Amino acid sequence: MAEGYDELAALTRSIPRGRCASYGALGAALSHPTSGYLVGRWIARTDEDVPWWRVVSRAGELRVSKRDPQLAVLQRRHLEAEGVALVDDRVDMAQYGWTP
Repeated sequence: MAEGYDELAALTRSIPRGRCASYGALGAALSHPTSGYLVGRWIARTDEDVPWWRVVSRAGELRVSKRDPQLAVLQRRHLEAEGVALVDDRVDMAQYGWTP
């Protein structure tokens, strides 16, 4: 896995249950900041023990649907199980957003 993945995985694990962080916010919080795009690429290859479903676009969109629509369904289920309400397939980042 690319350099920085362990740090990103730890940061993703630190997102509180019922909250979401954006790809860009995670990338900016790394010791060697990177783009939200690269964070998305790393998240796409993550292990099951990393709560990838808590990472969304800065607008609260479920971007995993670009890769696989079924992943967006799974992401929605995980988020709703944690108490995150979605409206039109978006997370209200003002209410549920978390910044590292």
